[in-house]
Amino acid sequence: MPLAPQRHSDASAQTSIMEEAGRKLKQARERLNLRFREVEEASLRLAAIHGNDEYVVQLSRLADMENKGTMPSLYRLYSLCVIYRVDMNEVLSWYGISVNSLATDAGLLGHPRTGLVGFRAEEGEVRVPLSLDPGLDVSKTVFLSRLIQKWGTVPLMLLNRMDLRNLRYGLIGTEDWSMFPIIPPGSLVVIDDTKRRIVSSGWDNEFQRPIYFLEHREGYVCGWCSLKGGQLIVQPHPASQCDPTAYKYPGQIELIGRVTRVAMSLDQSPRRRAQP
Repeated sequence: MPLAPQRHSDASAQTSIMEEAGRKLKQARERLNLRFREVEEASLRLAAIHGNDEYVVQLSRLADMENKGTMPSLYRLYSLCVIYRVDMNEVLSWYGISVNSLATDAGLLGHPRTGLVGFRAEEGEVRVPLSLDPGLDVSKTVFLSRLIQKWGTVPLMLLNRMDLRNLRYGLIGTEDWSMFPIIPPGSLVVIDDTKRRIVSSGWDNEFQRPIYFLEHREGYVCGWCSLKGGQLIVQPHPASQCDPTAYKYPGQIELIGRVTRVAMSLDQSPRRRAQP
């Protein structure tokens, strides 16, 4: 019984969002002086182009969207965005859906298996420090949070100094301990797919040895690599207690690129290795 008021409150808030979105759709239509019949006729032409009647926005359906807060289907929403010449991501935000939250929400959910991140960098925003204490000495270890004077949100596409076009991103599974402790489970890794040649020497310690991100038939793997004959050996970190794996190369495994950056959580307490 105590939960009923909360459910009612959530439902009321959702109804309010839908009704407000309907009003914004109406405003977008009225800015172009379009009548219901003209919107329907335009959607019919779009449906004919795509050969799919799901794009059609009937008069009664459009009236329900604007006046009753009815949620349009994905196809009808696309039609309205085309007809009204508005950005679909913006319209989705009217319904409480933020496309910019894709990467953040995916990170919060986590996943037990390692895999590539399919979100493009230009589709999101990142919260970054816009102003730092001018007395910051980068040569010394500091508590950076105390030196940040101003925070702000910046589109990822503006971070062009990272050369985002040549970088891809991988998420290490929450149950993937193969490169622990260098790369803990749940870490986000940056992959440079222009570096796809296995380097067999030239490092002095394990932190300098190149780490690669690879795809095989059952998924993805991250680790040190070496080539022996026609085999590619993926070598996990010795402390991980995982065994090396050999694949026929090429054929059984594809090298996606070299890991160049790692973002990890220093608090590993929520993650415990499953007992064998």
